[in-house]
Amino acid sequence: MRLFAYYIIGAAIGIAMVFGLFWSFPNALKTVSEEDKHSLITPVQNVLDPDVSVSVSRRNAITKAVRDVSPAVVGINVIAFREFRRRSPFFDDPFFRGLFPDRIYRQKVENLGSGFIIAPDGYILTNEHLVHQATEVVVTMTDGNKYDAGIVGYDYDSDIALLKIKGNDFPFIPFGDSDGILIGEWAIALGNPFGLFAIHSQPSVTVGVVSALDRDFDRNADARLYQDMVQTDASINRGNSGGPLVNSMGELIGMNTMIFTETGGSIGLGFAIPSNRLQDVFFELRDRGLIDRDFWIGMSIQNVNRLIAMSLHLPEVSGVIVTDVENGSPEQKAGLEATDVIIGLNDRKVHNTRDIQHILRNSDLRVGDRLELEIIRNGRVEKISFELGKKGE
Repeated sequence: MRLFAYYIIGAAIGIAMVFGLFWSFPNALKTVSEEDKHSLITPVQNVLDPDVSVSVSRRNAITKAVRDVSPAVVGINVIAFREFRRRSPFFDDPFFRGLFPDRIYRQKVENLGSGFIIAPDGYILTNEHLVHQATEVVVTMTDGNKYDAGIVGYDYDSDIALLKIKGNDFPFIPFGDSDGILIGEWAIALGNPFGLFAIHSQPSVTVGVVSALDRDFDRNADARLYQDMVQTDASINRGNSGGPLVNSMGELIGMNTMIFTETGGSIGLGFAIPSNRLQDVFFELRDRGLIDRDFWIGMSIQNVNRLIAMSLHLPEVSGVIVTDVENGSPEQKAGLEATDVIIGLNDRKVHNTRDIQHILRNSDLRVGDRLELEIIRNGRVEKISFELGKKGE
């Protein structure tokens, strides 16, 4: 009887333990499920947070920069009427050419390119070659809105144009300091290659690095002068001209302008006008509407020959001799005299008149800039500096 009682007590304890386990198990399952759910949801929420650390999401400095500057990138549609000359090959003879002169006609030209807003009141920078002789310029924003744009001013030599659309509080890209660019840092090119902006009002983005700095090119066949250019391997294609090149901070470091190519497309050699030059030209175009390059060179020169070298006791037959200095010219005011022999200009050696012409032609000079001449006078080497001015001023 006592043994039977022990069995009954043992069975009751076992049943109680089983009920206890089943009672607590759903709660345990519920707790684990909530923890797992929380651990799964948290990363998803982090990805949707624009300020999340790069270590826990795909967002990084580049995607943030693209997000910040994209609204200020615009597509530009241009209509221009340009003059063309048609010449008949059958009338090369001077007699017939007098009877049948070349035919000049105007042709409508449509062009597509890129630009970017540089001030909240609607100022836009782009390349001059994009809007050259334009009669109509239409700007398309990333929100799909279109604006008629006026040309405030342009500088043909540096290939920079300033446009203006009506309105305020536009998104804009801040100027960065191109003198502080690091070779190898990220470079982000945005724009409207091949007119893709027309399909969806959204700029195309390519990423590379700054490959080199201070690339200087002589005037090209169109007489444009590209100097201090920023080289990048970020892909730049037809239609990217005029678009911004920004760093990973979303600051403007250049304007995409030209490429070297063997295929017609990008091969990783793109060049941008540096932002410091853009900023300088922007303020001058905004305030004056032009870059004044009509400066006065008020001297006459000729090459030094053997006879001149002997009579002036020059150490070699090299340099150019000043034969005349115009009254009132900047050179005369600076003290330059006839018979002075120029052997240097702006820290570059001068051997003949071609050297001076080459330096002046391939320097980004404007009224107000300074020139420094290195001369030989009475057997001594001296330096003369003067500011470029306009005739009659």
